[in-house]
Amino acid sequence: MRKKVLSISAMLLLSLQFACSQSPTAKTAPEPKPSLTNSEMKNQIESKLNSNPDVKAANLSVGADVDRNTATLSGSVESEALRSQALALAKDAHPGVVVEDKIDVKPRELSREEYTQDHARLERDKAKESHEKVGSSIEDAWLHGKIVSKLIVDKDTPEHRINVDVNNNVVTLRGTVDTADQKTEAVRIAKETDGVKRVVDQIRVSAGKD
Repeated sequence: MRKKVLSISAMLLLSLQFACSQSPTAKTAPEPKPSLTNSEMKNQIESKLNSNPDVKAANLSVGADVDRNTATLSGSVESEALRSQALALAKDAHPGVVVEDKIDVKPRELSREEYTQDHARLERDKAKESHEKVGSSIEDAWLHGKIVSKLIVDKDTPEHRINVDVNNNVVTLRGTVDTADQKTEAVRIAKETDGVKRVVDQIRVSAGKD
């Protein structure tokens, strides 16, 4: 009788094992993703960007690659905060999308009419930290900011090695650069800035360079 009970138990165990082997496992195959074209993904991201008026005004370019689930944002914005907002919006537009950031931050240049004493004070403080001199007029501070900003974005000038002094609309450029071309480019930028009366060139070219 004991052997019979054991045999029945063994049969039940085998049956249970067989049933388990035939039942679906916990790891089921993932459902196929809904088909989406690059254009559709791009439109999704652009729609999300346009939901923010400031980001929309920047008119950023959007590239999309559905196969890689990546998007590229390029263009320029006025602040680091605006760039962060644009990237966050793009990431929210499509699940798991990886956003490649090619956005440049370029502060908007204030017109002379928009420029205030507060702007001038901040500009003088920045100039002082860089061992540069700015005259007492708002005009001098405004010109200093414009020239420094142009040198920063110009790939042919090492802005960090050029000092800009402005007094009575006269610009003095000081420092040492590697090539004569860099020196020429810096002087050109200063001379072509509206409002500058004269440029005093005190830039030196490193010994052994052009």
